[in-house]
Amino acid sequence: MTYLRYDLQLFAKDGNGGEKTEEPTAKKLSEARENGQAARSQDLTMAISLLAFFLLLRLYLGILGNEFLENYQSFYSHISDFTNMELTIQYFSALLGEGIKRILWMVAPFLLMTMLVTVISIERQVKWKVSAKPMRPKFDKFNPISGIKRLFSKENLMKLLFSVIKIIIIIWVVYDYLKDKWPLVLDMYFYSLPQAIALIGDVIVNIGIRISFFFLIAGVADYFYQKWKFHEDMKMTKQEVKDEYKNTEGDPKVKGQQRARMRQAAQRRMMAELPQADVVITNPTHLAVAIKYDKDKYDAPVVLAKGADYLAERIKQIARDNQVEIVENKPLARMLYHNVEIGEQIPPELYQMVAEVLAYVYGLKGKL
Repeated sequence: MTYLRYDLQLFAKDGNGGEKTEEPTAKKLSEARENGQAARSQDLTMAISLLAFFLLLRLYLGILGNEFLENYQSFYSHISDFTNMELTIQYFSALLGEGIKRILWMVAPFLLMTMLVTVISIERQVKWKVSAKPMRPKFDKFNPISGIKRLFSKENLMKLLFSVIKIIIIIWVVYDYLKDKWPLVLDMYFYSLPQAIALIGDVIVNIGIRISFFFLIAGVADYFYQKWKFHEDMKMTKQEVKDEYKNTEGDPKVKGQQRARMRQAAQRRMMAELPQADVVITNPTHLAVAIKYDKDKYDAPVVLAKGADYLAERIKQIARDNQVEIVENKPLARMLYHNVEIGEQIPPELYQMVAEVLAYVYGLKGKL
């Protein structure tokens, strides 16, 4: 009989490690930000820039129309130079340069405003952080198979569907506005040039503002969707959380071994100082606390060592070997063991009880 061995994790939703059910850690979010990943909507940025452009165009339309007429008249006035054969390379270059400067002067406010609005929109969505990692080439994108998979992925198909819906709505917006304006547009042949320019500008601006408002609504919806999608993509499997903890905090087994070694070193230091104690206060079988009082160094007695069960027996044995008095006082032993750490002075509320024990010990040794 043949047995097949397989790993059930390979059939999990997200491959090895299982489903992404855990909230993303701060470390993963920070690494994603370093790599240029963040929840932002390009549609919202485009919508805000487009709306700002057409609103500025609405305010700037009269000045822009006058500039266009002046440029047209200036260029038209030089047509006679072409017919009189006075056109030279130098003259044509100067004329062309002057025309380019006038055009740049006309479009400069729009370029600056669009750039400023775009930067502010992106900064408000994701805090400003410069990262060159997104610009690094990713060789897996040159894989044709991966490219075909991305092309026909669910996300790209949804983007295509939304793009088609946007085009349909844009066509409807344009048609809905122009259906009452067609007579004016068709009669434009009989208008003067300023009138024709004013009509064309008014039509373009009104259509642009309407389309921008539609894009703004779609962009806000896309922004919240991108935030939700980014959060879902950043979620981690239980195995990923464990691996990250091991990488950042260290392997729990190794940290446990380190803590054990530290406890052993502390116990060795504690046992080395134990012979200097004045008294060991016991439970008597479960707890043992060693006390030392040096009035030249401390304001109150200090706990040199303490332990429970096996460690308490070791403390008492070392105390016997070094002629340190052992006194049984169950309440005091419990209070000292649970409330005072090694190397700390006893609290004032225990002064009286400890003083009585020390007086008893000093009396035995003739030190009182």
